[in-house]
Amino acid sequence: MGHYAYKMVETLNFEFKPVQESRLPSVDFNNIIFGRVYSDHMFISDYKNGFWNDFRIEPYDYIPFSPGSAVLHYAQSVFEGLKAYKSPSGEILIFRPDKNFERMNLSARRLCIPEIPEEVFMGGLNELLKIDKEWVPGLPGTSLYIRPFAFALDEYIGIRPSETYKFIIFTCPVGAYYSKPVKVKIETKYTRAVEGGTGFAKAAGNYAASLYPAKLAHEKGYDQLIWTDGKEHKYIEEAGTMNVMFLIGDKLITSEVGDSILSGITRDSVLTLANEWGVDIEIRKITVDEIIDACKAGELKEAFGVGTAATVAQIDTIGYEGVDYKLSAMEDREFSRKILQTLDDIRTGKAEDKYNWVYRL
Repeated sequence: MGHYAYKMVETLNFEFKPVQESRLPSVDFNNIIFGRVYSDHMFISDYKNGFWNDFRIEPYDYIPFSPGSAVLHYAQSVFEGLKAYKSPSGEILIFRPDKNFERMNLSARRLCIPEIPEEVFMGGLNELLKIDKEWVPGLPGTSLYIRPFAFALDEYIGIRPSETYKFIIFTCPVGAYYSKPVKVKIETKYTRAVEGGTGFAKAAGNYAASLYPAKLAHEKGYDQLIWTDGKEHKYIEEAGTMNVMFLIGDKLITSEVGDSILSGITRDSVLTLANEWGVDIEIRKITVDEIIDACKAGELKEAFGVGTAATVAQIDTIGYEGVDYKLSAMEDREFSRKILQTLDDIRTGKAEDKYNWVYRL
């Protein structure tokens, strides 16, 4: 399966309805707000009678469906997020799409959504980007964000898996997700996910549940939350919508993935590079107390979130029990800055892709 990251499905029989007039000339690529500008087309497939079929690429537009659609009432929906980049020579490069395909189906299985065939996910992505390749920005710090998602369509008010679904891929040119280092609060009341739940899946409902506690944190001046376990609020899990990493002394420490923690593709990429560089890595449960103790002792050199949207989101301040702990200056953070630069160079074709992470369109 993994070979599709480098030799993606070249053809998929589909219908193509082009836009009458592209919106591309109206886009200011020097001032792109993340997630607000959408490319011209989207790929669509419908699931009915036991198969994914009716493959088509159409103009990006609103989707008509019934008020009784199951997704609106029971949140049977999963999604992914990945990015395409433009190399200095103008090549279109997609970062690790095979891993997004794997995780999409891991999420789908958990929510009783039929798995997306490889040729549909990879082939649809390939054909869509061929058509909308001019939408991939080339300025530093920009990329084309790709959002595949699948959701239930049955017009049925009752708790059971839907029998019909829609799979869509759309894209949008984006700039930086965070414009500055973030101030986070360790959450000790509300829970993002628990063992046995859907925290390991990219399920829409996970994010809806996080909105209220995040809103409360924003009202107190924080940009995001550091989530803790749902049983004791004793262990660190994620930071906002990202995996979180800490450099304490010379050790890079991050939480184990499991039922309640998403297995991030950026996380895996960071750990792979860190291992190559000989960094001392610990993947284990991390207590809140040890992070706060490291803050007090001045031993927490770096703290940062890792994810597709931001790649590396620097944590400037950690708040806990009414006390804010200011971390080291950005210019002193050698490891996370090196990670960000290295990943950026690999994704844009400026550095050797020794792990075969990049697919060239």
